Amino acid sequence: MMMLKRCQNKNEWDDYILEHGGHPLQLWGWGELKAGHGWNASRLFAYNDSEEIIGAVQVLIRKLPLPFRSIAYVPRGPIVQDNQKDEFLHELSNFVKSRYHSVSLTIEPDTEEFTVPKGWVKASNRILPSQTVILDLNRSESELLADMAKKTRQYIRKSAAEAIQIKTIKTKEDLTKCLDIYKDTAKRAKFALHSYQYYVDVFDRLGDHSPVFAVYVEGQPIAFLWLAISADTAFELYGGVNELGQQLRVNYALKWHAIQKCKEWGLTRYDFGGLIEGGVSTFKMGWTEKEVELAGTFDRPLSPFYELWVSGLPLAKKTIQKIKAIISKH
Repeated sequence: MMMLKRCQNKNEWDDYILEHGGHPLQLWGWGELKAGHGWNASRLFAYNDSEEIIGAVQVLIRKLPLPFRSIAYVPRGPIVQDNQKDEFLHELSNFVKSRYHSVSLTIEPDTEEFTVPKGWVKASNRILPSQTVILDLNRSESELLADMAKKTRQYIRKSAAEAIQIKTIKTKEDLTKCLDIYKDTAKRAKFALHSYQYYVDVFDRLGDHSPVFAVYVEGQPIAFLWLAISADTAFELYGGVNELGQQLRVNYALKWHAIQKCKEWGLTRYDFGGLIEGGVSTFKMGWTEKEVELAGTFDRPLSPFYELWVSGLPLAKKTIQKIKAIISKH
């Protein structure tokens, strides 16, 4: 008999996530961030008959217009043993349905293989990309370099030889300068951004679990890379480069610096945060020959209105696009 109970203790929650290979998007700080920007975060431990914790999941809830009421979303979770997964998902679905009356429960596991029990469906509307690049940081630096495209290795060496300095961002003043670069990058690449306060909150809420690295020339940042990290996994959140940074190709030296730091800290996986169309993916695929396909997005319909929600009813379609846009920006 499995029972789900809320966790109200940040240290207890993060300790479990970190000790059991959890993804950084399952950390307390990520839920706290989202709770400040239109979501509700519910953190649940699963207990067995002996009152031992056997699983955990952080569920994000966002209210929707009637008749849909809300959507429940689990980014890169849950954490549970495979032989207990079906019961866990059953209990989680019941909890979400009774507590939040959600139109559906959506999960995007952080694994390549994931089977779901009866009643679940493979969702057509993904939130985070399932295609990504994940480097195995158990491999040596020589092995990682050997797996890269020749040009990637060349650009790492060339950009590192420039008169640059790579630093970890520690202050909000320096973070603001990086966000100015991000604003220009977004305008150039035509993607949407959160508010300035959102990124400041990421910086505050995740703290040491969200390092920001920046390349400096003559005392000013020209590129940055922002990660979310757990004990095992690094996940790229945001990054940007200005015109000078592009000319010097410093994003190569910067990413290699971040990878080296994650190895130094004992992490075992470095996730590039997904592959999308265009030059960004071309750049990412230069770092390895292997593209990873995660299990994808799964829905548990919880309402008679689920089919309307996914079929493109005008209101549902507009809301889906808005929700996807909000989440896909992390």
